[in-house]
Amino acid sequence: MLNLLRTRRQTAKCNGSSRREFLQVGTLGMLGLTLTDLLRLRAHAAAVPTAPGADGKPKKKKSIILLFLDGGASQHETFDPKMDCPKEYRSIFGTVKTKLAGVHFGSHFPKMAALADKMSIVRSFTHEDGDHGGATHWLKTGYPWPEQFRGKAPVIPQQSPSIGSVAARYFGSTNPDSGVPNYIRILSDHGGYPGDDAAWLGGAYAPLRCGIKRSSNMLSDLALRVDESRLTDRTALLRSLDKLDRNLDKTGAMEGLDEFQQQAINVVRGDAKKAFDLSQEDQATRELYGPGLGEELLLARRLCEAGAGFVTINNGYWDHHGGIIPGLEKLCPPLDHVVDAYIQDVTRRGLMDEILLVVTGEFGRTPRINGGPGRDHWAPTNCIVFIGGGMKMGVVVGETDSKAAYVTNRPVTVQDYMATLLHVMGVDLSVQYADPNGRPRYMVEDGKVIGELI
Repeated sequence: MLNLLRTRRQTAKCNGSSRREFLQVGTLGMLGLTLTDLLRLRAHAAAVPTAPGADGKPKKKKSIILLFLDGGASQHETFDPKMDCPKEYRSIFGTVKTKLAGVHFGSHFPKMAALADKMSIVRSFTHEDGDHGGATHWLKTGYPWPEQFRGKAPVIPQQSPSIGSVAARYFGSTNPDSGVPNYIRILSDHGGYPGDDAAWLGGAYAPLRCGIKRSSNMLSDLALRVDESRLTDRTALLRSLDKLDRNLDKTGAMEGLDEFQQQAINVVRGDAKKAFDLSQEDQATRELYGPGLGEELLLARRLCEAGAGFVTINNGYWDHHGGIIPGLEKLCPPLDHVVDAYIQDVTRRGLMDEILLVVTGEFGRTPRINGGPGRDHWAPTNCIVFIGGGMKMGVVVGETDSKAAYVTNRPVTVQDYMATLLHVMGVDLSVQYADPNGRPRYMVEDGKVIGELI
């Protein structure tokens, strides 16, 4: 049986609950899709026609990699250090000068500092939910949890479609030229909070989940373990079974399931599977990125180069209520290294303007260092790093006060952030899809593209 994922150690959240992932994806039976999954997809696959682009056919303009710093990275120790404030507030590790006049990063980011002219920073990203679950949902879908759940620790089901799912709905679940899924989530050892799925858009537009084994044999589970004749027979049988009750489906919801099935088949039968195979990459490039997060970002680049529209990597865990010194000493240098490697790689390959790399987390950290020592959750201030994608580079958007506590100039909302990402991909910001009640819903309600970067 094809299994794109592998079982991983579950990582505890700060509220004590565990993170879980469904570990199989594909067509019915042979590809690991159970009857329950089939019925779920039939119930939820979207039925509203895709909104066309200017020429009548949606066309993806750019690809996006979201490198999500799960748990909430400190703005002080990363991209908005404040060394002029008292010791209990300022960056623990000091700062490093960047290529941009008057702009400093945390001292653990010397490589990124040397390349600051090839990235843009938003220092005034802000929202109002200091809980991991609600904030992650807000950042990945553009919408907060319902008011009664905001700021509460329990995790509730995803309420709105993820940005990646919106893109997959708009452009189609699979790139028609390469067969690569348009929305992919790379599963690392850290699972992440709800927010990456399609919600009511339907299972056809959920991310294809793939995992990376920490070895030289990457994604070996992509190998087809049945012969072509059996795959053809089972696919034909599934189509025949679908036809039996298609006349009973008055909504057309089952059409979404066809895309989901074809997505899995394209990956294992066509050239698309090569994009998932890091052994196809030259050794020098693999060594440049390195293991762990480097492998994940290299895979994301390969997938985007092959036609994927949106790829998510959840990196963590950045939730340092205590132990912030060893925690950041472990996480910051690899992040600094892989971003440097990525910029070298995409520049050499001529992909800098074709792929947008976004680095952010669900919120920032409290201005004052606690006794842990650490910093607690802080929603009013956060940073976003944008790299490439045809955006203006070397720009710093927004300002915070002397303690990086509150935005003092040019606040950027989550809706602005979502509008910017969809704009870069070429999604019409006026697009609407019907929710489960049949009510048309805008994917972006009131967000405005960050004009300084476009």
